[in-house]
Amino acid sequence: MLLRKFRENGPDVIFLIFVLMIFTWMGAFLHPVLPSEGGYDNMPMPFFKILTGITGFSPFVSTFSAFLLMMLMAFLMVNFNTNVFFISERTFLPALVYTILTGMNPQGQSMNPVLPAAPFLILAIRKIMDSYKVQGTAYSFFDAGALIATGSLFYAGMIWFGILLIVAIIVLRPFSIREIIISLAGLLTPLFIFTGFYYILGKDMDYLRSAVNYNLFSRDTVTSLSLLNSVVLIIAGTAVLISVHQLLGALKEKRIKSRKTFTLLFWTFFVSAGMFVVLKPVSLEIFWIASIPLTYFLCHYFVFSRRKKIKEIIFIVLLLLVTIIQAVNLAE
Repeated sequence: MLLRKFRENGPDVIFLIFVLMIFTWMGAFLHPVLPSEGGYDNMPMPFFKILTGITGFSPFVSTFSAFLLMMLMAFLMVNFNTNVFFISERTFLPALVYTILTGMNPQGQSMNPVLPAAPFLILAIRKIMDSYKVQGTAYSFFDAGALIATGSLFYAGMIWFGILLIVAIIVLRPFSIREIIISLAGLLTPLFIFTGFYYILGKDMDYLRSAVNYNLFSRDTVTSLSLLNSVVLIIAGTAVLISVHQLLGALKEKRIKSRKTFTLLFWTFFVSAGMFVVLKPVSLEIFWIASIPLTYFLCHYFVFSRRKKIKEIIFIVLLLLVTIIQAVNLAE
């Protein structure tokens, strides 16, 4: 069966996933665009401005750089499960499913500020989980806060994921004011250091303040989906709902650490969805982050669901959906 094959850990599976990655980005490679076409060059955050300055001399180089960031995310997705082991199976499925889900949004397959920020978020979540059962004060919250803040220098909206630090302190550990202070210090330290260097180098502080305000509150975005995109996302969303239903029923049988990891992933999705609904500057690029928890929900379903035929059908349908939408994108 196709799903059983992709649950294996051989080098041939890695090769097949890489081929799928290439296929899902083929349209982006054939029709590469610069960040300016998505409006991302209008008052960008400082680190993203540097990144586009390095890669923005060519549409292909910019798109290829985005592809490399997607590959990095796929690696980190696998590595996170291997490290925390909350799905209880060493598998390359997170890389595969993340590729499939993000491939359903061809419009997002270009350099945008969320892509370089997303690896910092998953590393921050991993640092948060390192605090589990730490005796005394968990200083990994400082590291997690610093990672989130660093990511916000690419994508300002990343700072809202500081909510995860408070949630984690409540969910993972006995409530501690000291750990909240450590988390806030972690969030503020990279921002203070960067602002200090920015000032010392004589850069325009008014521009920096305007850029932060623009990207957090004022940026206008237009969220438009074709009929095909909408249908594909609705069907994929139905598959996710099925996986979430199965996961909620199985949580009580999980190890405590696994339950808490999935709780943190649920909050990651809630923050992503809340940003999309509430904040005007947040558009479809947030899908790169929202797909992180959705990937793990689907992977858990593919590993643990006892309905073998149904999960095989869902897996094939997801592959067909990304194939169809990418084929249409190539033909345009």
